[in-house]
Amino acid sequence: MITATVDRRRTAERSVTFPGPWLGGVSLIVGPCLLLTGTLLRLGVPFFFPHQLAEYQRQPTLISAAYAMFLSGTIALWPGIAAVATRVGVTRPAWALWGGSLVMFGLFARAFHYGVNTFAFALVDSAGLNTATQAVSVYYGYREWVASSLTMAVMLGWIVLAIGCFLSRTLRLLPAIALALMSGLMVGVLKGSTWASAVQVAGLAVAFVPLGLTFLRSANRPSPRAAWLTMPLLLLFIAGSIVFGQLG
Repeated sequence: MITATVDRRRTAERSVTFPGPWLGGVSLIVGPCLLLTGTLLRLGVPFFFPHQLAEYQRQPTLISAAYAMFLSGTIALWPGIAAVATRVGVTRPAWALWGGSLVMFGLFARAFHYGVNTFAFALVDSAGLNTATQAVSVYYGYREWVASSLTMAVMLGWIVLAIGCFLSRTLRLLPAIALALMSGLMVGVLKGSTWASAVQVAGLAVAFVPLGLTFLRSANRPSPRAAWLTMPLLLLFIAGSIVFGQLG
């Protein structure tokens, strides 16, 4: 009996909460910063897709970087959303379940749209601006059911999660309101930036970056040996991923 009790205690001590404070905290800092950078880089370019494609033809490096930053932020944000939902769920499980799930589904939709964006830019390079513009125009008339059905999740998820964050005291009132502003960020293929979208993404940073720092401050510090082993492996994995991805 004593042995079984000790084993259970040791198992509990070794239990891991995914994604954990380190991955969640870094995500809450890096994700919004990347999204905001991508949003600001596109400011000044008219909002709709013909102008976005035309600006890509004029400044391919700048526009590619802007869209890549936004896509990177979208991908980087998911561990933070999971970590926030886990914290909200301690006292408000229903709000955590619905808010976290809806936001995550919305991130999938945005990632899908940015895949179409990348293909449209490739069309500008290979077939010309007029062909790419016509292709995107045809896409807007195409009956796509999967990603387009997630539009409601994109809009409502941030509001539900913000309410859950406030009710659970994960965020104070003003940061929760700032987080809810993300519900107004336009979703779709080749949507540009406006000052309204800059404010909405800035609200995400206002809500999540301090929370990410809180997560990191509460995390257990790794041993020097673990840090020295992890960092080279992480850098090697990132470099290998980039090289392998470019090989096609």
